[in-house]
Amino acid sequence: MSRVVILVGTTKGAFLLRGSRGRDDWRLEGPHHFGHVVHHVVLDPRDGETLLAATKTGHLGPTVFRSLDWGATWQEAARPPAFPKREGGKSVEHTFWLSPGAASEPGTWWAGTSPFGLFRSQDGGQTWSEHEGFSAYLDKLQKTTPSAEFFFISPPGGQMTHSIIVDPRDSAHMYVSLSGGGTFETLDGGMAWKPLNKKVAQAGPPPPPESPEPDIGHDPHCMVMHPADPDRLYQQNHCGIYRLDRPGDEWVRIGDNMPKEIGDVGFPIVVHPRDKDTAWVIPMDGQTVWPRTSISGEPAVYRTRDAGATWKRQDKGLPRRRAWLTVKRQCFSADARKPVGLYFGTTSGEVWASVSGGKRWRRIAEHLPSIQSVVAAERA
Repeated sequence: MSRVVILVGTTKGAFLLRGSRGRDDWRLEGPHHFGHVVHHVVLDPRDGETLLAATKTGHLGPTVFRSLDWGATWQEAARPPAFPKREGGKSVEHTFWLSPGAASEPGTWWAGTSPFGLFRSQDGGQTWSEHEGFSAYLDKLQKTTPSAEFFFISPPGGQMTHSIIVDPRDSAHMYVSLSGGGTFETLDGGMAWKPLNKKVAQAGPPPPPESPEPDIGHDPHCMVMHPADPDRLYQQNHCGIYRLDRPGDEWVRIGDNMPKEIGDVGFPIVVHPRDKDTAWVIPMDGQTVWPRTSISGEPAVYRTRDAGATWKRQDKGLPRRRAWLTVKRQCFSADARKPVGLYFGTTSGEVWASVSGGKRWRRIAEHLPSIQSVVAAERA
């Protein structure tokens, strides 16, 4: 029987939390890449063995490491994500997001960077190349939009390319989100792109009427595709919680159904592995002051079982007061067990777990560096 392993990226390295068969005991391993910022650690579900870590090291700069033995050894990419050198060009500040490709493309990986960039590896993460179709689309937007500043929003922490999602039914169908800018879709592997932001509130000033792409200028924090129904999408946005059912193209703000005193501001969103109507969010203080923290210092998870029509607070076991937690967009994950396990990490270095679908929580790690990502994986 496989066991759950929680992959944790922090500002001072990566850690692995290995669970017992019953998920009642956890063993902490690490740090790997000690002292380096680790933005994302992801398991390749196609082989169940390969780990990729997006890091920013003091002496190597932004790069990607690969392990073929669950972290016992690591090898740096021979050619990490980097923009081609050109006059007036940009350089990768850090690789922010990693996504494995489709099951039909076992060597393919995708990476999102800051500043905005989409990169692809076709050899298991050893070498990376800029996706020129995506870059050309962004360049065209910038050049043809009379006032491009509404599109190229730079949130705290810099621009982020994230939520890279490949449709499991068709590897040429992909979604990519930009903070800030919006969510974009391609049907042909990235040669052509279009915005997918209708009915989503804008984070910045609206684009001018003459803009060739009027439906941009948004700030998605995290978007997920439901694994059991790829036509169901959920999004935690800077401006609320949304749901989209394809082939429709208009998002529904299901966050309006959250308690008014809580609101629907947050960073991550997680879906149930089998029930497309069940999802969880972690609300943050919606004021203009940064950084976001748990509301009134009383952290809680909220769950919907009816696709966002109603929400229930789940806070048993979490701190009752004076817990000013921040949970970033990559720091909330679910396993595929029955009952489903949920795991989130905080900027104060704690990992919290619930193996009852959120009914009760307990802390399984503490005193870690500030947590950048949490990913639940399975190891045989």
